[in-house]
Amino acid sequence: MLRSLHLDGVGPADQLNLELGERLNLLTGDNGLGKSFVLEVAWWALTGSWTERPVLPQQGREESARIAGAAEPGTLSGQFESKYDRVAQQWRDRFGRDRGLGLTSIPAGVVMPSWVRGLVPVLYIRTNGACSVWDPNRNSPWTGSAPYRSLSAPSLDPHPYLFEEKALWNGLEHDGRPVCNGLVQDWTTWQLEAAEAEEAHPFQLLRRVLDQLSHPEEKMKPGKPVRLYLDDVRKFPTVELPYGTIPVVHASAGMKRILSLSYLIAWSWSEHVQASRLIGWPPSDRIVVLMEEPETHLHPKWQRHIVPALLGVLSELSPSMRPQVMLTTHSPLVLASIEPHFKPAKDKLFVFELEDADVTVRELPWAKRGDAIGWLTSPVFGLEQARSIEAERAVEAAEAFMRGETGALPEGLRNEDDIHRELVRLLPDQDRFWPRWIVRREHAGS
Repeated sequence: MLRSLHLDGVGPADQLNLELGERLNLLTGDNGLGKSFVLEVAWWALTGSWTERPVLPQQGREESARIAGAAEPGTLSGQFESKYDRVAQQWRDRFGRDRGLGLTSIPAGVVMPSWVRGLVPVLYIRTNGACSVWDPNRNSPWTGSAPYRSLSAPSLDPHPYLFEEKALWNGLEHDGRPVCNGLVQDWTTWQLEAAEAEEAHPFQLLRRVLDQLSHPEEKMKPGKPVRLYLDDVRKFPTVELPYGTIPVVHASAGMKRILSLSYLIAWSWSEHVQASRLIGWPPSDRIVVLMEEPETHLHPKWQRHIVPALLGVLSELSPSMRPQVMLTTHSPLVLASIEPHFKPAKDKLFVFELEDADVTVRELPWAKRGDAIGWLTSPVFGLEQARSIEAERAVEAAEAFMRGETGALPEGLRNEDDIHRELVRLLPDQDRFWPRWIVRREHAGS
């Protein structure tokens, strides 16, 4: 569980400092300012691995760049700091290879450090359908089921499960060995073998997660698996919807994202519980989820449902579960949906901004904005008005005219009649600006 991240000379910002909330962290701001970059660094800080290539220091900062931070006491060795090794083209190891543990294998007689048992499962969900899973009980160099380790020379590198969208649905292999069967096969297998009374069965967990993440008006319930294709002998899961039953592979893009997320949570947690039983450790009471733009592909009514539902799902994985969620968003509806659930003692809101060509990040004090328009015109999104560009221009011209600031009016809106015609063209009859404008015109005798 991350408590802070401090970046110097790496990423879009020269310096970035985040004191994170223990439960929910919302990262907002314009495109290209480093929100997803922070999630990538958070993944490394939690797992010791990168999903692709390591991030690079800014040019000219190779010697001074650093990634530092702190984790919850008892996990991840507390404080950490890493410098960039220009020769190795890597950041110094997150899990302590500089402590004399060797570069390629665990030496005979080395005892697993106690802090390894404090590491937590981490899920990272991307907007492109890819996702990553790291479970200390399966993926750390100290446990026997890490997917890529050699029994004769176990590697100290942590090896997470890295899924492209296709692999999450159809299965993931390494060296010819399956490490995940994928949504299609697991769902069907779980469904055919599960008994209604087996609450701990992965299929029962999948059903509960899917029920909670689905919108209340369009609940997705597992239907009967069906054979679909001549050249694919698998049976495919189906979902029952208010308008009928469809195969999961024919679902909409938004529903596929919910299906994928539901399966990812059910599979990851079920595998974690099984691995805990095999190695004799209790399951973790913490989990970290990193997620890019949960609103992707979702209708507005789903956008205002997904994050509260996700927090509920994670909290119910075990009676003592304490999830930490970090997510990026561009959706005012997502932020509006959090208002009844935001806990200032545990949650944080950050905005990434561009100030004179410098990227800055600041924590905003939480304040209710009431609705999507309130969020759009708040410091989070910074719009002057929640209108089209043309309508905003016309309303601003009308306001300037009413203040008597006629010298700054734009071309085509230099007099009252031109402004009025543009307002009539652009604004709906019920627009809240009309009473002000009409009263002004009546007083002026127009």
